[in-house]
Amino acid sequence: MSRPADADLIAAIATAQGRGGIGVVRISGKHLASLAASILGRVPSPRRATRANFLDRNGHAIDDGIAVYYPAPASYTGEDVLELQGHGGPVVLQMLLRRSLELGARLAEPGEFTRRAFLNDKLDLAQAEGVADLIDAATEVAARCALRSLKGEFSAVIDALVQQLIELRMLVEATLDFPEEEIDPLDRRSARERLARLRAEIDQALSRGRRGSVLRSGLQVVLAGAPNVGKSSLLNRLAGEELAIVTEIPGTTRDTVRQTIQIEGVPINVIDTAGLRETSDRIEAIGISRTWDAIGKADALLLVVDAADGITERDRDIIARLPNKLARVVVFNKIDLTGGEPRIVQSAGETDLWVSARSGAGLDYLRNTLLVLAGWRATGEDMFMARERHLVALGAAADCLARAEAVIDRTELFAEELRLAQAELSSIVGAFTADDLLGEIFSRFCIGK
Repeated sequence: MSRPADADLIAAIATAQGRGGIGVVRISGKHLASLAASILGRVPSPRRATRANFLDRNGHAIDDGIAVYYPAPASYTGEDVLELQGHGGPVVLQMLLRRSLELGARLAEPGEFTRRAFLNDKLDLAQAEGVADLIDAATEVAARCALRSLKGEFSAVIDALVQQLIELRMLVEATLDFPEEEIDPLDRRSARERLARLRAEIDQALSRGRRGSVLRSGLQVVLAGAPNVGKSSLLNRLAGEELAIVTEIPGTTRDTVRQTIQIEGVPINVIDTAGLRETSDRIEAIGISRTWDAIGKADALLLVVDAADGITERDRDIIARLPNKLARVVVFNKIDLTGGEPRIVQSAGETDLWVSARSGAGLDYLRNTLLVLAGWRATGEDMFMARERHLVALGAAADCLARAEAVIDRTELFAEELRLAQAELSSIVGAFTADDLLGEIFSRFCIGK
């Protein structure tokens, strides 16, 4: 997507496809008054809802609706914007759009309205992405989190970090650029304190971003274990419906079964898998292979075992093969058969749960544990709806500052690492962002936004 030309007019249907009570055609660009007069018969008063007939090239009415005219720069895009709010029939909206194109506008590309808002300094890149996240939000919590990004809370945190980096760089660069001037030499102790504070705040921002990113993609949780320990029953209980086939026959589940559930507004993608065991059945072996593939991509694993048997040698073999960084919870299922009580035991960073998938006993413990694995807080107000590129940039900035600490006594190298860290953080809000990255970001928006 190239940078829009100054005289370029763009138009699009801004409401969802299909029929509705109201439909909106949005037009943006410079000098829209002539186009507005052609469609409406006059130029409407700025920022006032004006009832008017929308006219075709022959002066005949296409629709009877409301027009709102936003002259630049007080508009969403920073350009003149005209919104035509008519009846929400597909044919009517296409006629209005076609009339706009006849008058010199072109069809907007996905995300082009918001891209123009970014290029005209109406919002920064993180806020622009917040627009898309708000539209795509699947839960109320995700919507609130995205709205905070749109309002600039995430950007404010990044800007504060950048400002601290700038102040530290000023101290460092002064010693490099003016060695003969009467400038106090760099206070190493002060620099170390500033650097430590910066590293801690970046780590905190990264943690908040990781927790918020779960709201977009969901926590990937795999149910794994030996055959016939109740994995499918546990999935069904969590989902509240019979999704997976449950029988007494070991090896019933041959393929992965996925279901997204919500716990306190947090999406959890639960994946039931084939029981892990040695088998000569070729179909079951494929299912077991897919189980290990799912485990390799998971954020967390629930190792389901039979409460009557406890952790067996087969379970220990499974544990030995698990990735070291994979969060793991051992779920002792079928306590309804053993007479045990639901409980949770946490020790040395590991969690064990005793539940019954059949009766539902102990499932509250499991749901709360899944929220903990997702890094959830009771209100969710301290999270950012961070995207992968935000997390990568924050992580890269953290790495730069770690290297800076190692070379703090070598001023030139120290200054360079600080510069690189600032560039990484600035890319989040779009201060240093390549055109090809902008095209990729905004191409994922819906047309009309």
